[in-house]
Amino acid sequence: MKKVALSLFVAGSLAFGFTAVDAEASAPSSQTVSVHTGTYTTAHNVNIRSEAGTNNKIVLLAKKGTTVSVINEKKVGEELWFQVKVNGETGWALSTLLTKKSVAETNKNVALSDVIVKRATGLTGIPYRFGGTTTKGFDCSGFVQYVYEKSGKSISRDTLGQFAQSKKVSDPQPGDLVFFQNTYRKGISHVGIYIGNNKFVHAGGKQSQVVSLNNIYWKSKFHSFKRM
Repeated sequence: MKKVALSLFVAGSLAFGFTAVDAEASAPSSQTVSVHTGTYTTAHNVNIRSEAGTNNKIVLLAKKGTTVSVINEKKVGEELWFQVKVNGETGWALSTLLTKKSVAETNKNVALSDVIVKRATGLTGIPYRFGGTTTKGFDCSGFVQYVYEKSGKSISRDTLGQFAQSKKVSDPQPGDLVFFQNTYRKGISHVGIYIGNNKFVHAGGKQSQVVSLNNIYWKSKFHSFKRM
């Protein structure tokens, strides 16, 4: 009797073109490949969670204005959540808390950062000179100002002015500024240009040079990343 029933089921399935594989494939999924991939910014301070949903663990807090990359999406009830990459971490954020960056804006920022990094790294080896703002010799803020202005962006002359003019970010991109404190004076006292891979270029020591942020001295003096 069981064999007869099984035969009838198989025959019926074949007659209607329906198989077990079809049944599995047709089952609803809570996660799909995102059609919203791209670069976004946080419209508010946003909790990045381990999974989609407010009941899940917070991985990190992305402050307002942080740039994130959306790589996937998931619907939880009536809410749409985005899987994002930010500051070396991957997690989930509620979609309504993120703002899409326009392609033009993204391309413009990328183009400017490329110019800044290329120009800055091309100026290594120039002697350090306190108060220097030319290729005859640079101090730290003079170096940064020179690079930015030659790249088409006018900024403040001194370190504190550049610090006040820029906005703190938790996801540094090449071309951003990196600030240090308590070097030759208390408080914010040194600045360089982040070039990626945990490295920055600056006018310091005897000359302008590329240095790793893992350097014991600079790691101990690190204050923040900021963006113009």
